Amino acid sequence: MELLPKIIQIAIVLVGFIHVGLAIGEIFFGAWLLEKRFDFSEGTATEADRIVKNAGIYNSFIAAGLFWAAFDPTNSTILSIFFLSCVVIAGVFGAITLKWTTLIIQTIPAIIPLILIWIENK
Repeated sequence: MELLPKIIQIAIVLVGFIHVGLAIGEIFFGAWLLEKRFDFSEGTATEADRIVKNAGIYNSFIAAGLFWAAFDPTNSTILSIFFLSCVVIAGVFGAITLKWTTLIIQTIPAIIPLILIWIENK
């Protein structure tokens, strides 16, 4: 299946772009997101904004790792499994501690290329 590696690469890049979006939202619009998405009061959202910005930096690192994994010619499978697993773990933790929709936004998109990698290497 020569098409499968390209599909995996595209899926990983898409997960990377999700994390670029999350990073941008958290870094530049953290307080607003806390108010609108998580129903924080304005004061609490403002206080927590620095923490959310920090999370945005972590999401940017995850995105960078996913792009690295998608385009590295030597270690892409190991890198992909590592960074996608980080996303799955963070997504499950986010669903438990923040909002269940994190499973849809983070976890499910990361599970898809993991399954495809498993199929390819079976």
